[in-house]
Amino acid sequence: MNSSRHGRRSPTMGGMPLNDMPWWRWRANVRSALHMLSDTRFHEECWLAGRDGYGDVTDAVYRLVEDTWLDNWSAEKYVGTIFRDSGEAALVDAAVLRVLRIMHQVGADAPVSAFLNHPGWPETVRAAREAHVRLAVNDGEDPDGPPRTLDGLRTATGAV
Repeated sequence: MNSSRHGRRSPTMGGMPLNDMPWWRWRANVRSALHMLSDTRFHEECWLAGRDGYGDVTDAVYRLVEDTWLDNWSAEKYVGTIFRDSGEAALVDAAVLRVLRIMHQVGADAPVSAFLNHPGWPETVRAAREAHVRLAVNDGEDPDGPPRTLDGLRTATGAV
């Protein structure tokens, strides 16, 4: 079995090297979470409305930090793999810190409204938006398109 740290280099995605570790899938999950966290219209039309297919705030937070452990260390650790540069990493770190602070205050199982009504939520949305726009533009995608459903994300990344 090849170790992900010592695996051979494969082709690139948008200039970022790929190897046997699915860095591109991690980036897609981070981008998906940031996209959902950054879109106030989405919050109302999907999360508050309980629309199927998008999960909730806690799902987005877990997608943001689950595989990357961004709740334990800086995104800077992934520059050159998940993130293209220190600018992307700094924006992601700012968004992660803000959303985790709110999640720890309201609780992971809190209703969506507890997140959205938190006094720090507008700043969290702004930070997530800055990170989302930077990553989307760097990937050559429109940052203002609607967020993908979770099934759409799985299809796009080849996840099971």
